[in-house]
Amino acid sequence: MAFKCDIPARPTTQLDDEVCRITRWDFEPGAATGWHEHGWPYFVTMLVEGVLAIHDGEKVTEVPLSAGQSYRRPAGIRHDVMNASKHPIAFIEIELKN
Repeated sequence: MAFKCDIPARPTTQLDDEVCRITRWDFEPGAATGWHEHGWPYFVTMLVEGVLAIHDGEKVTEVPLSAGQSYRRPAGIRHDVMNASKHPIAFIEIELKN
């Protein structure tokens, strides 16, 4: 799957303090975050059922997720995330600073 990165996902910071950063991400179909790396471990909770296409620099993995489903990842992994669904999706990302 090729990434169509001309549509940026929209981040909205909900909280950013000494403990954590909480960001809501909204994606139109085909929208992507752009290449980035997290400085802290983080959790993601889907608000809408959808398929995330996660590019790690070598391969793209499509991950179907249900509304309310969560996952976590360690800090330091460079990646790009795209909405591979045919509808808008959104998720909450919580980065733990401590």
